[in-house]
Amino acid sequence: MKNMFLSVAWPIWVLFLVSSLFFVLYPQIDITVTSFFYSEAEGFFLKPTWWVTLLYDSVKFVIIVTVLVSIALWLWNRYWAKAIGTMDGKKVGFLLLVLALGPGLIVNWVFKENWGRARPAHIEIFGGDKKFVPAYVFSDQCETNCSFSSGHASGAYFVIALALLARRHQPFWMTLAIVYGSAVGLARIVAGGHFFSDVVVSFFVVYIVAKMLHYRMFEAESEGKSAA
Repeated sequence: MKNMFLSVAWPIWVLFLVSSLFFVLYPQIDITVTSFFYSEAEGFFLKPTWWVTLLYDSVKFVIIVTVLVSIALWLWNRYWAKAIGTMDGKKVGFLLLVLALGPGLIVNWVFKENWGRARPAHIEIFGGDKKFVPAYVFSDQCETNCSFSSGHASGAYFVIALALLARRHQPFWMTLAIVYGSAVGLARIVAGGHFFSDVVVSFFVVYIVAKMLHYRMFEAESEGKSAA
């Protein structure tokens, strides 16, 4: 049985490390990306658009529906002996753990409540009164629910856990999950709610947590049975 950290493909760890170093060494990239969606006359001019609002509002809906439908399918399969979607208690537990540890604990509590990074719309460059602080740098520019990293993007990337449970066409579902999460992340960037680095870090956090938990709960057990 391999180590849980090795269950995540090494290119993912390399990309996470390289991107993190890039954001620390060249923090101006965050300002540059955000600048594309801001003007002094109109502020964050795409914020009021329908698609930004739709993607922002969709996250809570997607999470609630995913959790409730998964639990409903598990209960149906358990008490009526039906195999609808092959959903069982272990898979429900996996989804809840990914949600609790990735978006919940790491992103929304450890990062957002402790790093103190002000959101783009709140910094001086974009009409606010706070100072810009690079990713990973502790700051006093925000007290709670801060910019680093993106809570909405992490919630959207949560569907990566669903993709990992797919028995068929997993690459397709994984691509769809990443596209959805990235679209939500883009919506947060254009609205001045988050920097580019906030979204990227949230992706890696949720993806790595989901992959490690999936390995621990499903793949490691299969490997053990094969070895026996």
